[in-house]
Amino acid sequence: MLSAFAVLLCITALLAYLNERYLHFPTTVGVTLAGALASALMIGVAALGFPELRTWMSGVLQTLDFTDFVLNGILSVLLFAGALSLNARQLLKQRASILTLAFFSTLISTFIIGFGAYFIFGLLGLNVNLMWSLLFGALISPTDPVAVLDLLKRARVPLKIETLIAGESLFNDGVGVVIFLVLAGIAGIGAHGSAEHVSAETVLRLFGQEALGGLLFGAALGYLGKALLRSIDAHTVEILITLALVVGGYVAATALGLSGPLAMVVAGLIVSAVKDEVLSPESLEHMVGFWGTLDEVLNILLFTFIGLDVLLTETTGAQLLASALLIVLALAARWISVALPMLLLRAREGYSAYTVRLLTWGGLRGGIAISLALGLPDSPYRNTVVTVTYVIVLFTIAVQGLTIMPLVRRASAATRALEGEG
Repeated sequence: MLSAFAVLLCITALLAYLNERYLHFPTTVGVTLAGALASALMIGVAALGFPELRTWMSGVLQTLDFTDFVLNGILSVLLFAGALSLNARQLLKQRASILTLAFFSTLISTFIIGFGAYFIFGLLGLNVNLMWSLLFGALISPTDPVAVLDLLKRARVPLKIETLIAGESLFNDGVGVVIFLVLAGIAGIGAHGSAEHVSAETVLRLFGQEALGGLLFGAALGYLGKALLRSIDAHTVEILITLALVVGGYVAATALGLSGPLAMVVAGLIVSAVKDEVLSPESLEHMVGFWGTLDEVLNILLFTFIGLDVLLTETTGAQLLASALLIVLALAARWISVALPMLLLRAREGYSAYTVRLLTWGGLRGGIAISLALGLPDSPYRNTVVTVTYVIVLFTIAVQGLTIMPLVRRASAATRALEGEG
């Protein structure tokens, strides 16, 4: 395991250097594309009669296990660091918008994509059944907070828009995982029994346990962290306390059957809200620097892994055609699922007309979608779901991620104009 991680780390450093030195793309986009290109080259070399390099690299990636690397590894750190970097008080002001988008938009998108994917798969002879199509809808609907937060760091957007996009992304990630687990239980996948034993009451109980339980557990972790940080003034120990809360808290939440992602978001927001009060200026500087650097390093590692995972994806022509159609469907579902709630929110909260477009095109997908897809059990449908997921993730990172800035500027100008009028 250590040697495999060392290989990934060295490749990541090399790709990040090449991107910074020659390509000048946003780092996450650059390392993803460079990793995908490197994988394509290895596949080409293998096809020419030299399979050793591809076999070796595939073994490295399988040793690390993408699903375990993300869901049981770096996800807790990335979500806590993302929440810690937000303005918690501003997020509290916009809580109605953020929670409405996180819960209802994710649900709406899940069912639009799920039923649409079922039709498209059947049309192309892939014949993925309805429950697996809905699972695909659940894993691809949430926007990835890691990808979105990296986008926001590069864009100078008004605080209101930044908080809305980042807050929705952090929460809909946890909501999407909960919806995925509920649907997996209904489909008889995972630890919640077979489909015939899952009732409506069981679904509601599971959703409540995962989502509400995760929120409450995260609040308890956040207030515990607040109490501990307030009682000392030693930046090394304070950083160690937050790290223990994140890693230990995520493991505990998972063991209790609660949503670890939602718990980490809430804990991070509570610590973010009180960090100016409970930390000295020196400790605050160290804390922000530590979590910011750790977030960026793990972020780059994750997106390199996404690019390299092309090696593990076997595709057919029908799957690629389905992927192209589902890219369009995913964009349409994202627009509908955002536009409907925003009809109620725009006038009351003062969002511009460009906000829906920005939320739609800025809805990047990333490692969480891939990790959930790769975590699916062996099935006649698994390879199709994994391939389509991977193509959509690459499209959102490479195409949407590289073309979002003009829309960001328009949305920012429109929002500032509204705020000026107000």
